[in-house]
Amino acid sequence: MATLFTSSATSVGREGRSVSSDGYLDLKLAQPKEAGGSGDGTNPEQLFAVGYSACFAGALQVVARNQGIELGDTSVTADVSLNKDEETGFGISVVLRVELPEELQNDKGRELVEAAHQVCPYSKATRGNIPVELVVE
Repeated sequence: MATLFTSSATSVGREGRSVSSDGYLDLKLAQPKEAGGSGDGTNPEQLFAVGYSACFAGALQVVARNQGIELGDTSVTADVSLNKDEETGFGISVVLRVELPEELQNDKGRELVEAAHQVCPYSKATRGNIPVELVVE
């Protein structure tokens, strides 16, 4: 596998800062109120949701383009949950909500979403490791 590029960021934990090597991202981190924190910052699950939704949307565009399909207004929302795991402590799960144009809210749209799930690097990285549910809206 040939590396196209590498992104780098440094963090000090769930309370503190995360900064990308180029300085474009400089985020205050905080535990959400639901987890007993201040909620005065972002959290790793939000960052994972941003990355996964963007990556999946890009994969969906590639799959559609390769099949000669115009997606029009499409968006992907990633709901990332932090879960208590009795065996290992904590784990995450993801629900990907793909909003497709009305004309693709059918079997063809579902096929496109399933194909994107095979192409998306985040989907490949998480496959077999965490639960990922695909919802076509």
